[in-house]
Amino acid sequence: MTIDGVREILVDGPDGVPELIDALRAALDGGSAVLPLAGTDPRLAGIRERLAPHRPAEPGTAVVVTTSGSTGEPKGVLLSAAALRASAAATHARLGGPGQWLLALPAQHVAGIQVLVRSLLAGYEPVVAGRAQSLAQRLADAAQTLAAPRRYTSLVPTQLARMLVDGDLALLQTFDAVLVGGAAVQPVLIEQARAAGVRVVTTYGMSETCGGCVYDGVPLDGVRVRVVDGVVELGGPVLASGYRLDPRATANVFANGWFRTTDLGVLRDGVLEILGRADFVINTGGVKVAPAAVEAVLTAQPGVAEACVVDLPSAEWGQIVAAAVVPAKERPRVDDLLDAVRSALGGPAVPKVLRFADALPAQGPGKVDRAAVRELLGADGATTTPSRRP
Repeated sequence: MTIDGVREILVDGPDGVPELIDALRAALDGGSAVLPLAGTDPRLAGIRERLAPHRPAEPGTAVVVTTSGSTGEPKGVLLSAAALRASAAATHARLGGPGQWLLALPAQHVAGIQVLVRSLLAGYEPVVAGRAQSLAQRLADAAQTLAAPRRYTSLVPTQLARMLVDGDLALLQTFDAVLVGGAAVQPVLIEQARAAGVRVVTTYGMSETCGGCVYDGVPLDGVRVRVVDGVVELGGPVLASGYRLDPRATANVFANGWFRTTDLGVLRDGVLEILGRADFVINTGGVKVAPAAVEAVLTAQPGVAEACVVDLPSAEWGQIVAAAVVPAKERPRVDDLLDAVRSALGGPAVPKVLRFADALPAQGPGKVDRAAVRELLGADGATTTPSRRP
């Protein structure tokens, strides 16, 4: 049993990544557990107090990953070396063989950590994107140093969308696979990327499963998936051991080799489809609306790059549907967007507030900060749609 504390490493962009790589290499071989943190995170003091890196690490822990805390207080997810190794091996088996990885994600989050771990376990030094102003330039500069026969990278949907609009598609085409996850991925974005010759693989997973464990809807080797009362549950060797210093939270979601997610889903012929979050439904005038369904309709419309749908309080309806929309280039017509939602989902799902934004507020890689979106949509200048029930 280890008696050491957890080794804290501050990572801000490329800074700190070399130290993290060395620490991960040691942790995978049985060394001290590692806790990567962002030095610029405004929650840093609270995270340190909650996760207490000075206290002994739980037995078998290689890495403690901090969750984004988008639905509550951030937790420290306990990942063993065995789980990280199993995840990396299953990923490479699915993609066609071990390779060298380019890191374009925050290294303190699970997706970034796994980019580093996969490269290390494949016998290659990970390549880290630098601080160039544009994403395309960062990727292009870093890709020049990739030396392995097979090369991979991992992006969040926003990054892929940016590369399709502003980036060098020839660069993305050189990767044997471009993993895309961290947030819901709209089918139209994937179709556009694949039509451009980019070998995109969509991923589903979370910190509690060492990151993505379901690729293009199909579980990785060894990963088990089931749907219980509409909620997705995951099992297999990639599962975390629990939450740091929080046995109650661990017992709430980990049981008998299964992890219960907060995602709604269906399994069709072994392929998993995610329908949205089980803990996020808008009740507007007694009608329940799934934000993910409205987002899917909005992002399928011409001229829409991204969309986030949230609830806002309403004296008349209790809650109303509200949407923040990021245009692709030229702004689409508001009426066209509302009509598309009405046609696909019915009147209650039509946003009563819609506002265009240059970008969606983020919390963690690819994760939209819905609280910040609510503030944005509650500000003056939002486009308010009629309160009638069409």
